[in-house]
Amino acid sequence: MTKYTRFSARAGLAALGAWFRQKGIWTVVEGMVEIKQKVIKDTPLDKLLDAFINILAGGQGNVEVNTRVRPDAGLQRAFGRDRCAEQSVVSETLNCCEEETVEQMRRAIQCVFQQHSRAFQHDYDAQCLVLDLDTSGMPAGRQGEGVSKGYFAESKNKRGRQLGRVIATLYDEIVEEQLYSGKRQLDKSVIDLVEAAGASLHLTPERRSRCIVRMDAGGGTVENVNWLLNADYQLLAKVKHWKQAAKLARSVAVWYPDPKIAGREVGWVEAPYPFDKPTRQLAIRSLNRDGKWSYHALVFTLTNEQFFWLARQPVLSQPTTDQLLFTLLAAYDLRNGGIETSYKNSKQGLGFTRRNKRQFTAQEMLILLAQLAYNLLTWFHVSLSTVSQRFRSYGAMRLIRDLLHIPGLIELDGQGHILQIGLSRQHPYASFLVQALVSDDLPLILGEN
Repeated sequence: MTKYTRFSARAGLAALGAWFRQKGIWTVVEGMVEIKQKVIKDTPLDKLLDAFINILAGGQGNVEVNTRVRPDAGLQRAFGRDRCAEQSVVSETLNCCEEETVEQMRRAIQCVFQQHSRAFQHDYDAQCLVLDLDTSGMPAGRQGEGVSKGYFAESKNKRGRQLGRVIATLYDEIVEEQLYSGKRQLDKSVIDLVEAAGASLHLTPERRSRCIVRMDAGGGTVENVNWLLNADYQLLAKVKHWKQAAKLARSVAVWYPDPKIAGREVGWVEAPYPFDKPTRQLAIRSLNRDGKWSYHALVFTLTNEQFFWLARQPVLSQPTTDQLLFTLLAAYDLRNGGIETSYKNSKQGLGFTRRNKRQFTAQEMLILLAQLAYNLLTWFHVSLSTVSQRFRSYGAMRLIRDLLHIPGLIELDGQGHILQIGLSRQHPYASFLVQALVSDDLPLILGEN
């Protein structure tokens, strides 16, 4: 039998590609997505796959398809490709995506999520499911569709679009993403995002009552809070308007200084705002540099036991008032390790803010490909962490840089089918990657080089 060997600087990614094919993920996409474009050498979905591989290879822009994917024949074979399209052709395919195409891709990713996600298999009787949601600015050139002035952190007078995201925090999986114009903030997107996430998770009224929605002040309008309460979701949110928060703070009888942050105090709201359903409310005040207080307020439906659990602290049978207050505050503050960390992973690891398309639907398709890449890395991370706890703290950037860029040799037969992937034995993480991905159908070994 004819055999030949190809060196790959990303043999680790080739191993993940073979694992990806085993799971039949792209087969789902091929069966549900149709892009109206003439086929010359590569089908439109083949070119879409090339863009997807480039994201996992750490490409910060579509132009890097030519340098990261196209020269690596073994990597292409691992993902089921026998060649790689030129980057300009890949870009043209993205530009051919229409609204119908984007919706097809969204349904395909939803189907993949339901087949492989741990969040979709969540045991609601055992514990609540935590959903964090937020929007993040994506600066872009002013000529792009949907690009407008808006709020972009640390970027004054910038233009761009907004990306709304819902993440299942316990599992670090993206449940839903939506791209919006630059002017649209979280307060106008909460209902849209939560409804879409509920559809992906098949949330029944019973499941919604075991689902905690956590969000910052951007989404904490009276309308949004009432909608979530009437839909039977559990809630932990910050009130949007500072004037309303200041009014609630006036009813606090006793303020408790925060032992962790100087100048911050918390207290129970004695005269809570009358939302459609009963809630408990907590006021927070922080001392500004000018010596004046700024006010915030949290509204929630959680029991004491639930926010001890959410704060990852032991449940106290008879907690003091200040213990309850600071535990609830910690439960809210941990959203920084959920939704905000997920955005950081996408920006640093997957470079999704650096791939800008002028056409809105083309940008949506890139976002969906990055969402699929994010969840694939999460599922890979779970397998890797069971092999060694040292990888538990790894984000997308380190997974791509330290694991997927392990060099090695890929052996193929005369028809281009992979016979074996040998990772460089000298790489300190190669043995862990082999243990995480090896199976009877995936001949992954430690090579000699």
